[in-house]
Amino acid sequence: MNRMPSSSAQDRQIAVWFQKIENGEIKLPRFQRPQAWDRNRVCSLLDTVTKNLPLGVTLLLNVDQEQFVSRYLVSAPETGSRVTEHLLDGQQRLTALWRSLHNNYDDSKYFLYIRKFDKYLDENEIDTKDESSVFCRTRWVNKNGINMPLWADIPSESFNRGLIPLELLRPGDIASEYEKWVNDAINPIKPQSGIENYEEKLFEWMSLKNEILTTIRDYRETISHFNLPYLALPSQTSKETALQVFINMNTNSKPLSQYDIIRAEIEGVKGVSLDDYQNKLNSLYPNVKYYFELPFLILATSALMQDKLPNQRGMWDMKKDLMVENWDKMSIGLSKMSIFMESQGVYDQNRLPTNAVLSVIAALYTYIPENLDARGSFEILLRKYLWSSFFTDRYENSAASNAYNDFMALKNIITGKLNDKGLKYTENDVPVLDRTKYPLASEEELMRVGWPKRENIRARGIMAVFTKLGAFDFADGSQLSRQVLLESKRHYHHVFPDALLKEAEVESFLALNCALITDKTNLNISNKEPYRYLMERYEWTSEDIVHSRLKSHLIPIQELKNGGYEGLNDEKRIEKIKLDFEGFIIKRAKYVVKAVNELSQGKEISANDIVNEIF
Repeated sequence: MNRMPSSSAQDRQIAVWFQKIENGEIKLPRFQRPQAWDRNRVCSLLDTVTKNLPLGVTLLLNVDQEQFVSRYLVSAPETGSRVTEHLLDGQQRLTALWRSLHNNYDDSKYFLYIRKFDKYLDENEIDTKDESSVFCRTRWVNKNGINMPLWADIPSESFNRGLIPLELLRPGDIASEYEKWVNDAINPIKPQSGIENYEEKLFEWMSLKNEILTTIRDYRETISHFNLPYLALPSQTSKETALQVFINMNTNSKPLSQYDIIRAEIEGVKGVSLDDYQNKLNSLYPNVKYYFELPFLILATSALMQDKLPNQRGMWDMKKDLMVENWDKMSIGLSKMSIFMESQGVYDQNRLPTNAVLSVIAALYTYIPENLDARGSFEILLRKYLWSSFFTDRYENSAASNAYNDFMALKNIITGKLNDKGLKYTENDVPVLDRTKYPLASEEELMRVGWPKRENIRARGIMAVFTKLGAFDFADGSQLSRQVLLESKRHYHHVFPDALLKEAEVESFLALNCALITDKTNLNISNKEPYRYLMERYEWTSEDIVHSRLKSHLIPIQELKNGGYEGLNDEKRIEKIKLDFEGFIIKRAKYVVKAVNELSQGKEISANDIVNEIF
């Protein structure tokens, strides 16, 4: 048996790393995550290097012929030269070193702080400041296109703060560059001939100059010769083995997401970048991302398309090459899912009752024909599925396995598959549509459902009914839409004021006491009888218009009108508030149950029809 040469641990100085990056000899496999370190981590890394403390090992794959699609480190020269090494682990460290020591970040500039040069240092602060540390100054561009703060680019201003730009410490022959900076930094304090004690002061100035130059050279020497060790996998290492080592090392140090690892597997199987695919999907179908994180939606939908569970197990089990082959179909399925969800009044993740339905609907769309009649018929089936999911307890537990079973049954209907008896599958075979096992929520249940801002399937389902109906704002008459929600123009508002119900010691944070309205409307709600407040607030418009807006939220107007609390003693006032609120909640529950029954049968509804049918 031929043995693969073992990996070898080796030393390498930063100067050598930089030379290889400069020459284009080191590149990153495309499956690596983007640069992600924040400023604090970059500063911490540079502190470690400037203090000559040890760093962890880096992992390389020696390259004869590139096995992976690769890219250059961010801001590294794209030389087109022959690549000799792939950086499997250590990208964040090496990129942070390269960029900070070249100071080429757009929004920040890195300095070495030297306490003894800080002219603004208060004596009381001396004990709290390290002799040296790495400092980051955030940058921004003002309206005139000038990088701010200005002092960060002025040597004398930086030096007075004890700051030396890190690009002066990078490896390489840059003596003229740092010598010029030192001259510019202290020229404003250079003594002029003819002053008293000129020679003595000139000597002090020259001593300071030499001290600064010596400090810079010492730190340059430390950084240039700093050892960043690495392990090198031999070039004979198979692609599969290299990927496994990459996954193992990353998982042991900083856990990767499942998507990261599957991305690496796909890179190994297909040689394509999943990031590019995902970016293209987001560009073509930008509304998908509003419903959940794209990586999860991609993996869950892809798993269902291969008849796998939409959970971690199923995602591991699915064939990665088939996932790539199905990509376009999956992307279109997700797009159609987002259009369908919007048509049902669900606009984003914060209003979504359960994410379990998303991949099911997206995967089903890959089987629904484009024929308008067939599509219309199957979308009625999707509506039945969606609203049944919101108003049964089907997805309260074991959501992934239940979603899978519902998907398989719905898929069998859509594709016309025959069962063991040679008969086509019907809605009776779909678990979530079985009312004997999964009855729809009752009025009594809905009356107890809590506030919809929390993650609660039933509470968010109730709000989804109102958004499905268009839910006009009380104040300006604007209709609810994704754009309105993105602009944060709607609040979760108590229809019966919270303060009023607290007075009667009644729970006010109920979904049936909620309406999504504009901030301005919400912030102007006072502790008044609900209907009186509304009429005073909207005296500029007609009562019919106000009623129309209230109906769009399925708010029972007569029950809102009761009031009449003034002049009552405390006991009777509290009793009446309780009775009025109970009547309001009971009536609104009837409205919602009626709407849910209609929606779960795949029907379209209108607020007027619902209100007119319930007396």
